[in-house]
Amino acid sequence: MITTKDTLPIQSAKNIDIIYSDSAIVKAKITAAQLDRYVNKIKGAYSDLPKGVKIVFYDKQMNIQSQLTAKHATRYDKTKVMEVNNNVVVINKKGEQLNTEHLLWDGEKIRSNEFVKITTADEIIYGQGLEANQNFTQYKIFNIKGTITLNKGEKKDVKNP
Repeated sequence: MITTKDTLPIQSAKNIDIIYSDSAIVKAKITAAQLDRYVNKIKGAYSDLPKGVKIVFYDKQMNIQSQLTAKHATRYDKTKVMEVNNNVVVINKKGEQLNTEHLLWDGEKIRSNEFVKITTADEIIYGQGLEANQNFTQYKIFNIKGTITLNKGEKKDVKNP
């Protein structure tokens, strides 16, 4: 195999913490075991986190609002979008949990076109795709299929028409 500049990282770091802020307000902390930086003619500059990622999202008072973990992530410099995949889990401050295999985070919202499962205190919802704020307190599930508990002990199956 021939190695070129496009296939080798230009920088590599281990056990990293990155603080993401906007107007001097911390929005998130990204932690990863390894970060490799690449410059590629096709993809442009990007960072690869091949050994997993943990992102903690904060409110203005630095209270934890949600947490995202995944086994792999890539952040593209040009679009400023982070693509996370492989066992993606998002948990918000209410304990609601999102499970999926692929998710995009643009610094404000999280999105997925993949199968999603959301578990709350009283329901489990399945769907194909999701859009949510990064704190995972407001979300929209597409093509819902699942069982929703309406009243204590009463369940109803729901499917999109």
